[in-house]
Amino acid sequence: VESLNVMDLDVSSVGNHEFDEGVTELLRMQDGGCHPVDGCYFPGDPYAGADYQWLAANVVNDDTGETALPPYWIERVNNVEVGFIGMTLEATDTLVAASGIEGWSFEDEAETANALVPELQAQGVEAIVVLLHEGGSQDPPPGEVDACVGISGPVVAIHDALDPAIDVMVTGHTHLPYNCKLNDAAGEPRIVTSAYSFGRVVSEIDLVLDKRTKDVRRDLSSATNHLVLQNEITPDPAITAVIDKWQPLFDEIGLEVIGSTSADINRGGDPPGSDRGVESAAGNLVADAQLWATSVKAPNGAQIAFMNPGGVRSDLLEGDVTFGDAFTFQPFNNTLFTIPMTGAQIQSALEDQCQPLGSSRPFLHLGVSDGFTYDLATTIVDGDCTSVTVSNMELGGVPINLGDTYGVTVNSFLADGGDNFGTFATIDPFLRIDGGIDIDALVDYFGEFSPVDPPPTDRVNEL
Repeated sequence: VESLNVMDLDVSSVGNHEFDEGVTELLRMQDGGCHPVDGCYFPGDPYAGADYQWLAANVVNDDTGETALPPYWIERVNNVEVGFIGMTLEATDTLVAASGIEGWSFEDEAETANALVPELQAQGVEAIVVLLHEGGSQDPPPGEVDACVGISGPVVAIHDALDPAIDVMVTGHTHLPYNCKLNDAAGEPRIVTSAYSFGRVVSEIDLVLDKRTKDVRRDLSSATNHLVLQNEITPDPAITAVIDKWQPLFDEIGLEVIGSTSADINRGGDPPGSDRGVESAAGNLVADAQLWATSVKAPNGAQIAFMNPGGVRSDLLEGDVTFGDAFTFQPFNNTLFTIPMTGAQIQSALEDQCQPLGSSRPFLHLGVSDGFTYDLATTIVDGDCTSVTVSNMELGGVPINLGDTYGVTVNSFLADGGDNFGTFATIDPFLRIDGGIDIDALVDYFGEFSPVDPPPTDRVNEL
């Protein structure tokens, strides 16, 4: 937030990660004040909050009907009012811990934006931009970030349902770049952009405003996705000052070596991290660490562990692993739970890997712990998972009995049904056995078994 402040950011939508610690913490990040658990990181220098405004048009309190943050923001540009509607994806409640968003609903993106159009127009606003934390994907030429080839995913359906009065969509979530002009319901072209992740692309949108109509001249407006190359940029003094302020706190714990790897341990896809729908060494490593950490804490011992692919955020390179590396790899501080599951429930949870139609990612491949294997058959059609079959489940080479009960370790995100893994959430919370914090399990695992080898990716037999 401090970096975005010195970059003079004006306005932003919320995304699912703004809710990682819940609505109350998001409001603290907006307004300022010390963290309720960690306190002030710098004595005498409390956190001042965000200078820019977060927008949360579709995050609604169940009791009051009020939004968590303002639904829109209006900027006057050369005597023309421009309205910005900001919101996160409707499925945010499946992507974050349930405890922090209790009492809040995440509503349909297109319906929310469309309902605000008359309200904005009543204030004289005709130029309208939607800032949306939801997106899609395309199939551009290699290395091309300023294209729109075969755009697909949730952004397309949301776009098609939006009121033609909305002139621009700035999107995200999928970490994929595209620059499109899609025809709205009235047949007029509308700019739809996404700018990748980690600052690798900057989207520049040039809108021509008509002072007579107060609207966007779409025929004269354009957008460009600029690729950012590290060797062509100069460090900014203001950003460097923010980094220098926080670096000592990071160094104090982040540079501590906790172990080592014998080779790179990567997420799925090429490049690593690009595909959450395949078995990965990184996901299996986390599952192994969590099974090891909880097998001695559950009364009868945990027997199987699963890990959601979105909870693994980087790769571990060959050589020494610091605490900073481990925390970047697994940064969410989730609690581990060992829960009793029948074989039938385990099978159902694995079938939940096939995501609901219209999801940003059709299939989310769980990391699986050593000793557990199964056969998997899926059908992906036009970016949707249309069928999934899980069979031949075995533990230590012994078939899983659908009626028997097994100790299964997952993090609190999965236990609450995150990422649409609803089967885990059907287990009575009173039966959960606390296994500690996930990052502690990983750190202890490296301390016990270094150098750690990349786990094999043959625990799931893809048919």
